[in-house]
Amino acid sequence: MSPSSTEGVLPPMLAGVCVCPCVLWTAARAEDASFRTQPLMTMAASEMDVFANGGKRNLELGGHVGFDSLPDQLVSKSVAQGFCFNILCVGETGIGKSTLMNTLFNTTFENEEASHYESEVRLRPLTYDLQESNVNLKLTIVHTVGFGDQINKEESYKPILEYIDAQFEKYLEEELKIKRSLHNYHDTRIHICLYFIAPTGHSLKSLDLVTMKKLDSKVNIIPVIAKADTVSRSELDKLKIKIMSELVSNGVQIYQFPTEDEAVAEINSSMNSHLPFAVVGSVEDVKVGNKTVKARLYPWGSVQVENENHCDFVKLREMLLRVNMEDLQEQTHARHYELYRRCKLEEMGFKDTDPDSHSFSLQETYEAKRKEFLLELQRKEEEMRQMFVNKVKETEAELKEKEKELHERFEQLKRMHQDEKKNLEEKRRELEEEMNAFNRRKVAAETLMGQALQGCSQQPFKKDKDKKNFFSLPSACSLTSGRNLN
Repeated sequence: MSPSSTEGVLPPMLAGVCVCPCVLWTAARAEDASFRTQPLMTMAASEMDVFANGGKRNLELGGHVGFDSLPDQLVSKSVAQGFCFNILCVGETGIGKSTLMNTLFNTTFENEEASHYESEVRLRPLTYDLQESNVNLKLTIVHTVGFGDQINKEESYKPILEYIDAQFEKYLEEELKIKRSLHNYHDTRIHICLYFIAPTGHSLKSLDLVTMKKLDSKVNIIPVIAKADTVSRSELDKLKIKIMSELVSNGVQIYQFPTEDEAVAEINSSMNSHLPFAVVGSVEDVKVGNKTVKARLYPWGSVQVENENHCDFVKLREMLLRVNMEDLQEQTHARHYELYRRCKLEEMGFKDTDPDSHSFSLQETYEAKRKEFLLELQRKEEEMRQMFVNKVKETEAELKEKEKELHERFEQLKRMHQDEKKNLEEKRRELEEEMNAFNRRKVAAETLMGQALQGCSQQPFKKDKDKKNFFSLPSACSLTSGRNLN
């Protein structure tokens, strides 16, 4: 290879220098390889650009494929499965909760009338199957029976909280099952809480503030002023301003209609300014002019339920059922349930990442929690064992002390018994000596008496004998006969 033929191969510093052919071949091979790797480097750079853009590639289709029917498929599937909606009605007895529900769904629900003499707050859920056109709705209405009827109202909110948490717990248990069936599971989680405020015309009661403050992290709350036809328009406007001011000052988070979606942003934004809704309920059909409407009759006139100049019932129905029902369900699942689920799993020891920000699998979490639980169990077992040993020692010491006291008491009683026995023996001996002396005296007395009796019995016999002997003498007889002869 001539020097001229190597000008395009050798580096400038080697130009004009005599080089070994193997070196020339190696340099030419390297240059050729560099030319071939340029397209690969270009492709790698383009791949890096794709990853820098989030791994997405925008491609154009050459014709109709058909996945644009996916929304229609979802709609058809959802309609076939049906929907569920759960409403919690919180308010005092007789404030109009049942009447408003009947008016809201244009039907009459079976509901027994509650009394004002309930000793505690009870929650009574009632589920109904409703159908409108080809859409099926499983509606659950939960009534708070006895709310606000007790003298001590400090714990009136606790049964409500317990019920909401119980529904979250049931859903979590179903979600954590090995064989779960969430697609046909009856979801009883509360989607909306309608809090009925009494139309006092002044402000919120302390019970209302405390209850809504406790519930705002558990459920979506929409405050409504019940029986709004009992106050004037000016008083109603002042009451709305007062209620919203108190809610804000006390940090109560009520449900705000979403404004992210442009299709409903305008109407939701305007409706947020009308909260709380002042509503009137009625199931009576009243003829006003040439049409029949739902209204309440009074001596001075009528209050039409669906007349927006009379109350906010239409606004409530529009926001609750026709515009934001799906958002209420989504907020319940994505916000309130997720908060409960996260807190519950954290209590159980589950976590997403460890302190070093490495991924933490469920199996590792379970094993770590199981190990922690076993260590805690062993610790508590050791504490219980040590406590048992200490208790046994204390009991033994107490028993020994009692035994010592009993032994001393026994010895004392024994000594007392011996002393009493000794005294009794002495008294017995004295008694026996007295008895012996008495017996001796008795025997002596009997002997003397016997001798005396014997002596007395022998003297008459001796007299008779002597007398007999006297008369039997001859001299005496002759003497007697001589005397008689003379």
